[in-house]
Amino acid sequence: MEKIDGKNLKHTLTPEEIITAEGREITLCACVHKIKKSGGFYFVLLRTGRYVYQTVYRAGKCKGDFAALCEGAYISVSGTVKKEERAPYGFEIELTDFEILSKPKSECPFDISASHLGVSIETSMEHRFAALRNPEERAAFKICEGVTTAFSSFMQKNGFTEIHTPKLTTLNMEDKKHAFRLKYFGETAYLAQSPQLYKQAAVAFFERVFEVGSAYRADKHNSTRHLNEFISLDFEMAYAAGLHEIMAVITAFLKHAIKYLNKNYQNELQILGVTLPEIKTIPCITFNEALEILCKPKKQPDLDPTDEVKICKWAREKFKTGLIFIEKFPQKKRPFYVMGSKGNPKLTETFDLIFDGKEIASGSLRLHDYDELTVKIKRMGIDEAQYAPYLDMFLCGMPPHGGAAIGLERLVMQLLGLDDIRQATLFPRDLHHITP
Repeated sequence: MEKIDGKNLKHTLTPEEIITAEGREITLCACVHKIKKSGGFYFVLLRTGRYVYQTVYRAGKCKGDFAALCEGAYISVSGTVKKEERAPYGFEIELTDFEILSKPKSECPFDISASHLGVSIETSMEHRFAALRNPEERAAFKICEGVTTAFSSFMQKNGFTEIHTPKLTTLNMEDKKHAFRLKYFGETAYLAQSPQLYKQAAVAFFERVFEVGSAYRADKHNSTRHLNEFISLDFEMAYAAGLHEIMAVITAFLKHAIKYLNKNYQNELQILGVTLPEIKTIPCITFNEALEILCKPKKQPDLDPTDEVKICKWAREKFKTGLIFIEKFPQKKRPFYVMGSKGNPKLTETFDLIFDGKEIASGSLRLHDYDELTVKIKRMGIDEAQYAPYLDMFLCGMPPHGGAAIGLERLVMQLLGLDDIRQATLFPRDLHHITP
């Protein structure tokens, strides 16, 4: 009988750990990324889950069967670490032995070892399992990891409780025309478009909550900025003093995230050739002010994509930033939120955050009074019984509250300057893709 103590766990060696082993032998499991002949020896580049290391094979110094080695093979190697300033990370590994663990049955449809894959997003999606082996193609998803880790750490540090809400629901708080419908043991259910109902309910007992989870929209978009399944970074907070307090949370999170990425993800940022923006403050203007800047009619209910591009260009020229908050949207566009903005009672306490021409976040102060909610529902001609599960939580009393949602893929897309949101989505779900 053996006893498992959970100690001495293995992990992939980092460059910092390898360089400290200079002059000593190490072992490593990796994939053969590329084999290059150079004079009387070969460079064998090894790809791990995050890094590409340079190793050197010399006949007579390595026991492994070099003739059996090929690109795409997964191997276990032993070798001596030597300092080499010309190599990636400043070292190389002189191979002493290797064992082939598995070999590919066929060649990949493109050169995985290329610094830039050079294929269209459609080709990348058609061969997704192969394309993601390319270091540049996969780098964005380490950045996604960094953003979600930064979000969770920031929220926990600021007193938010992490929750996990159901994605199957019979109550759809948004437009049912844009919800995925399915059968659930004989009942009609929907894939949740957001965790709105549940995160609002949770502020009654946790006060501050957050979630990183999937959201679904059945919109028939066919664009570079939309997905039908995406990751939403949500938070909700009781006793929010106003929209600007919610905006302050988003601003502080973005500053924290960029600092975190710069500290922990330089490897990926260098692969992508990206310098992250510095955020000090984010300007905030009202919706009506935005219309004036854009020379648009006051009766326009929302900003279109072209407007968002233009208003960010204006923000860059005036404030040297591509980020801008737009607040106080008309009731016609956002009927279920707090009304009564100063100077115009028909404007709502809602906002969007636009980043270089694309909306990456939205938020609002919520209605928390039961009587006010029921009046609003009746005025809109909605069946009150349909919203009974939602209204029940307000019968027990609810604190004033508000919150926001940030689209992970949109945020990463804009941070990295990607052309298509699917480049920031591991396995995209859109109008034309349900596989792989």
